[in-house]
Amino acid sequence: TDRPDAWEVQGRGELQLVVLLEMMRREGFELTAGQPRVLTREIDGTMHEPMERLVIDVPEEHVGQVTQLLAARKGRMENMTAQSDSWTRLDYVIPARGLVGFRTEFLTETRGTGILHSIFEGWEPWAGDITTRATGSLVADRQGATASFALFGLQERGAMFVGPGEDVYEGMIVGEHARANDLDVNAVKEKQLTNMRSSTSDVLVRLTPPKPLTLESAIEFLRSDECVEITPNSIRLRKVDLDKNDRVKAARKIKNLSR
Repeated sequence: TDRPDAWEVQGRGELQLVVLLEMMRREGFELTAGQPRVLTREIDGTMHEPMERLVIDVPEEHVGQVTQLLAARKGRMENMTAQSDSWTRLDYVIPARGLVGFRTEFLTETRGTGILHSIFEGWEPWAGDITTRATGSLVADRQGATASFALFGLQERGAMFVGPGEDVYEGMIVGEHARANDLDVNAVKEKQLTNMRSSTSDVLVRLTPPKPLTLESAIEFLRSDECVEITPNSIRLRKVDLDKNDRVKAARKIKNLSR
């Protein structure tokens, strides 16, 4: 790359990249990885992208959910065959970038019963923008240790990645927003005490356990303006630009370029 402290790593799918990152992590490396991108090729003056042949075996009751997921990722159904014992085989051609993060959603929708495999199909013209995640991010707006009182109020906004007492910093992603937009939140806010409140009047705070964050799920979660911070002891998600003002400027610049 054009930066002396950054490298571009090429591999066959996000799983191969995750294996490499996990090996480096176990060897004691500390690094930051961005969203995986597909390699494109220009053919006859037109940008082409790699396509995958995707074959799925799924119970009949989950066919509707799976076809919806693949339609949102620009998948094109080639064939659908009824199998024995109420199973259906789906044959798709889909952009390789549409498969990033699909495996986790697929297993969730099929409750772990679906089977899928893919192989390189060829090159086709760029299929346009693909939305691989319909949710946004909950981004910490300040540094400190997370508080139970703050996390209890944020649970209604989405699923949390951190529990009480964990260190966070500005720009760190602490949860998944239930809506499509990003939301800056205060995850370190303590309950305000007064001399009129006795300790026995405090209400017990019940927190939902944080969503476990593995290296594979972290890579699948990423958007173009996000990255995963990898150390031997922790895996954290963060924005590329930690400062909120810098993120607003970058988003405005991208919006102006797309016009």
